[in-house]
Amino acid sequence: MHRNRLLQTVALVLVLGAGLLWRSHYLPLSPFLSKYGGDALWALAVFLAAGLCFPRASTLRITLVALGFAWGIEFSQLYHAPWIDELRSCLLGRLILGSTFNVPDLLAYVIGIVVGAVAEAKLGYCRRMVAR
Repeated sequence: MHRNRLLQTVALVLVLGAGLLWRSHYLPLSPFLSKYGGDALWALAVFLAAGLCFPRASTLRITLVALGFAWGIEFSQLYHAPWIDELRSCLLGRLILGSTFNVPDLLAYVIGIVVGAVAEAKLGYCRRMVAR
């Protein structure tokens, strides 16, 4: 399999923009939808970024890598040391690392990543490499 890097990059930029807009106060969303929808979009961005890093990996492998990364970040929020809390105190650190462990976030990540995997399979923007 080989992912179309341009399409993958465009999708990643759009998802990042949608995630930032989703978590802003410009959309009249309920707190529940704002929080967990934003988490799902973050996980979808992780899925797309993993696809960019490993363009020839299977969708299943990308799904597992993205899920491992997203859950790893979530569980890392149980660890508090001055150096990592300092990173989390700035906006970029908080966007990437989060700040507080929350079990329902794990399900939101699964939903975002599964949406990415299903879209990749259904839209077929990966093409199989023909052995030569």
